[in-house]
Amino acid sequence: MNIGTLLQTVTLISGVLSIILILLQQRGASLGAGFGASGELYTSRRGLDKSLFNTTIVFVVIFVLSILGLLIIP
Repeated sequence: MNIGTLLQTVTLISGVLSIILILLQQRGASLGAGFGASGELYTSRRGLDKSLFNTTIVFVVIFVLSILGLLIIP
């Protein structure tokens, strides 16, 4: 397995996991929020919500770095 195939695999896996993690985050996702009538309060992230947010950031950074690696390596 060469480095190009490894980077492609990492890109694919991190991209799919990033999409799943982004869709799992439900912050103010009520029906009224779609029409601009969002009556939510801004609160800090705690517990699982904070862990989910931080994990999403990690996978997005891995995704971007693997794409940059694919661009640099011919």
